[in-house]
Amino acid sequence: MANRKMFPNSVIAIPTSGVTAHGLIVSAADPQSRDEKMDVSFSLGIPPALEKELEERVDKGETIPPQELTTKYAVDPTAAGTLQTWLKKEGFTITGVTPDRTTIYASAPASQVEASLGVHTVRVTREGQTYTAASDVPSLPEDIGGAVVNIGGLQPYRQARKHLRSYIQTTPEADGEEPAIANAPPYLVPEILKAYDGARLGLTGKGQEIAILIDTVPLDTDLTSFWTANGVAGSLARITKINVKGGALPTPSGEETLDAEWASTIAPDANVRIYASGTLSFIDLDRALDRIYADALAQPKLRIVSISLGLSEAYMAKGEVDAEEARFVRFAALGVNVFVSTGDAGSNPGPDGHHANGPLAAEWMSTSPHVVAVGGTSLRLANNGQVASETGWTGSGGGKSNFQPRPAWQQGHGVPAGNQRMVPDVGAAADPNEGALVILNGQRLQYGGTSWSAPIWAGLCALINEARQNNHKTPLPYLNSLIYPMIGSNCFRDELTGSNGAYSCGPGYDLVTGIGSPDLKQLAAKLA
Repeated sequence: MANRKMFPNSVIAIPTSGVTAHGLIVSAADPQSRDEKMDVSFSLGIPPALEKELEERVDKGETIPPQELTTKYAVDPTAAGTLQTWLKKEGFTITGVTPDRTTIYASAPASQVEASLGVHTVRVTREGQTYTAASDVPSLPEDIGGAVVNIGGLQPYRQARKHLRSYIQTTPEADGEEPAIANAPPYLVPEILKAYDGARLGLTGKGQEIAILIDTVPLDTDLTSFWTANGVAGSLARITKINVKGGALPTPSGEETLDAEWASTIAPDANVRIYASGTLSFIDLDRALDRIYADALAQPKLRIVSISLGLSEAYMAKGEVDAEEARFVRFAALGVNVFVSTGDAGSNPGPDGHHANGPLAAEWMSTSPHVVAVGGTSLRLANNGQVASETGWTGSGGGKSNFQPRPAWQQGHGVPAGNQRMVPDVGAAADPNEGALVILNGQRLQYGGTSWSAPIWAGLCALINEARQNNHKTPLPYLNSLIYPMIGSNCFRDELTGSNGAYSCGPGYDLVTGIGSPDLKQLAAKLA
């Protein structure tokens, strides 16, 4: 298309009809579907030299003041304004603009999206749900799209997956619920805290805020029941639920409940903010990430994010990854540590995120060099609460990124040679067979998955930040550059056995549990 800027990395090629190798059913769009509204996003970049400078400052452990991020490292207002004016002229409705102008959200009927962005739409059915999606490469007029680096939302069938695994009982209890037995699954928060040397430290997360990114919110009654079961005086006043888009939210299904219950009980005096995206489409997750970031700019206590979502890089569009990576760079620059689970399908996650039937790949979003990627272990406690064993969990996501380069800090004993980002960075309990107590819809259930290990780490980080606060220090900067030099130290328990398929645990760093699981007492002393 003449005088148009093409965005080949914003979509994954799909046929105009037929069944794809990944099980998508594609058919021609009809007049009715072309009247459907499509939500799209336009990610704008800053000059490459500035982006490189920002990343280098972050990777050296520097925290950037909010005003500098929203001025020096903001998108040129003229470029953002030109795009907004053009979109309105084309018949789009502007539905949101981030404070630093890095993303503009807009909506229009599919027919208008086709005309303005030069795409053809098709109908794509995945797992029984049908979406209108672009089948080919979008474009913008060159004078409009100069600062644009990605156009998101054009293929809404591609969605993140929850990293939650349910324990399947072989001998069910008569009432269908897991019994309460001390130091036996389903484990309680105090038992896991003790296992990670976090008991009796006098830390409660006071003065800290944790954000959780997920599609919906838990029930208040489940939260209060969980606090009671764990002997913690939790408070609903410290739980804030944010419906990012507005409108109806999905009913609780377990992920949101596990995340909120465990983070809020490990750090019972921290405030927990649950950002409900409504769906797991990447454009809705991006909108929620942008809301968290905007709140973190204004709230210095909000310095931790927990995300138990992802999708194999084999099914991601590069432009989508790059646009979200730019967000994670800014979180790290602000001093916000984002803990992302690495997945539950080992080294070969399939498109559903639960079966190891895909190509060898690691999962985005954990492969961002600016998040803390949390893998999974199988933790078994003895009757007295001591750790009987901790090994790599078979489902722990891990591997080498196809998209992201090796950050300078990712080095040390056991780190394989190469130039690709490796995950995970750290590990924690994830095996559903040695799983966590979760109270969902009033029932005592047992869950695992790296969905458990990520909020564990988010809660522990709140405790470390409280210890720093007690020592009159600012919250942690981006954590990874600080902890890789600790490989082999008493701050981490090194898992030496276990495999996730292609990779095995071993001395030092490995692609199953990273540098290991935490010893909170030692880690807090070192970092605070």
